[in-house]
Amino acid sequence: MSGRFKVGDRVRIDDRDPPVHHRVPRYVRGHVGVVERLCGAFGQPELLAYGGDGEPAQMLYRVHLKQTDLWPDYAENPTDTLEIEIFEHWLSPS
Repeated sequence: MSGRFKVGDRVRIDDRDPPVHHRVPRYVRGHVGVVERLCGAFGQPELLAYGGDGEPAQMLYRVHLKQTDLWPDYAENPTDTLEIEIFEHWLSPS
């Protein structure tokens, strides 16, 4: 399965709050990052959490974000980053 995005693409993580289980922390929603790696296709956690089969499988991406973009007052090291794995249906081009 090939993904909609490729390594190096800038992506925006959706800022939504569905009333079901999901794996997207609030602190990354709405932020822009860069695809660092394609991790493969997996069942959707929103469906698996409630006994579904997770289909159709979705591509999972590792997204690279700057800490200073997430927390403007971050003062440790301005080059610090965070990497997080996000499913394709939570991403849009940026």
